[in-house]
Amino acid sequence: MNLTSIVSKVFLPRQKELRHHIHEGERLQQQVLSRLVARASDTEWGRSHSFDSVDGYSRFIEHVPLNSYEQLKEAIDRMRHGESDVLWPGRVKWFAKSSGTTNDKSKFIPVTEDGLRDIHFQGTWDTVSLYLMANPRSRLFDGRALILGGSHSPNYNVKDSMVGDLSAILIENMNPLANLVRVPKKSTALLSDFDVKREHIAMETWRKNVTNLSGVPSWMMSVLMRVLELSGCKTIDEVWPNLEVFFHGGVSFKPYRQQYADIIRNPEMHYMETYNASEGFFGVQSSIEDPSLLLLLDRGVFYEFIPMDEFSESDLQQSPEHLHAVPLWGVETGKNYALVISTSCGLWRYVIGDTICFTQKNPYKFVITGRTKHFINAFGEELIVDNAEKGLEYACRMTNAEVKDYTAAPIYMDTHAKCRHQWLIEFSREPDDLDRFATLLDQKLQEINSDYEAKRFKDITLQHLEVVKARPNLFNDWLKCKGKLGGQHKIPRLSNSRRLIEEIMELGEKE
Repeated sequence: MNLTSIVSKVFLPRQKELRHHIHEGERLQQQVLSRLVARASDTEWGRSHSFDSVDGYSRFIEHVPLNSYEQLKEAIDRMRHGESDVLWPGRVKWFAKSSGTTNDKSKFIPVTEDGLRDIHFQGTWDTVSLYLMANPRSRLFDGRALILGGSHSPNYNVKDSMVGDLSAILIENMNPLANLVRVPKKSTALLSDFDVKREHIAMETWRKNVTNLSGVPSWMMSVLMRVLELSGCKTIDEVWPNLEVFFHGGVSFKPYRQQYADIIRNPEMHYMETYNASEGFFGVQSSIEDPSLLLLLDRGVFYEFIPMDEFSESDLQQSPEHLHAVPLWGVETGKNYALVISTSCGLWRYVIGDTICFTQKNPYKFVITGRTKHFINAFGEELIVDNAEKGLEYACRMTNAEVKDYTAAPIYMDTHAKCRHQWLIEFSREPDDLDRFATLLDQKLQEINSDYEAKRFKDITLQHLEVVKARPNLFNDWLKCKGKLGGQHKIPRLSNSRRLIEEIMELGEKE
């Protein structure tokens, strides 16, 4: 009997509990809301929002407004300075530096002990539970887990308080027994210089029996390429013949799928997406065949959803009462929503900035469609990241190309009074014909986005998009300049502003 067949038995109780997600979603969420409100009733936030009189969802939304980070920032900063019982009971020691964007201003998300246990670590447990259900022949625990992590640093001068990447916080707080099955060693995983870290990880792991990978696809690919260089092998299968699954998240896997297929040839290799943000662990792919994610309903997160056709960033900042959120039992499939969360980390009706679309109910499954701020709507085209990913996937398939990184922004009007979208793309494999690639991308976007198609009609409002080829490693160099190379940091994909794309292009012109 192999080790995995023995260890997998400890996941059986949770696998049974997860079946309640099929028909009892509303009950599970109502229970979560009751627990959160009761636990926080004696905090400063709970008292000021009359939590002692909240006895259900309708009373909860009467007492608690929708919030952006800016509206919670003062309270969070007080927590960072050591104050207790502000948004959640007790003193919070850990703060995740949010990498949802690469703006100069960072967000610091409180990570409480309750949140670590009930949200983040439970999400990891659920991921393994669901994977073992989907793949009963797994030998997951008969080898090592290669887990990529970020770094952390002291939080102000508060004793025993740290701020950093969520992955680093998880590594610092995980059960010591987990270190027996994971690589690299803890000191390597927490290195801050990604170039140095990548070298150490590759050196420490390529001779191990690695059966599973966890991390952001872009950074994991960088590590795997170095592993191939050190080992002298052509594929990862030769290095780790027992590798069976990559648990990935942080960015869309679509642009990287072919790159992984090129270096991992095993037809039995599995890829499972997770939705593990700084703010919480919200979903996981529950089926190897179905790419949609199962929304995790019974732990420390209560969910609400704002229809994106009613969402306004200015309303969120100035008049949140004008925005209408619905609970889980009020959602519709096929509709784009801004995600709102209340959690055991002290985030209350917090608009996280991500958008999702439900593909089914009972159980509730969804796909991540983008960001509330990461879209292009310069001319009424409402192009979201999900559109971009599908368009790139199609253009790559038709031109034998692979995209490593990209960002896009509008050109509002050039010297010829022409308006268009400009895409800066770094290819890991260049297309057979760059012009054809651009045409195929443009055509696919019209096919899947009726607003974009309408604006492209006869080139009247919006002209054919432009693709600019980025030099190798340009995006990584830009991240490095910002001190954001590695960890969970990523490039904003779409923007109405040209600031980011021009900054990156200017860096490319300097060399």
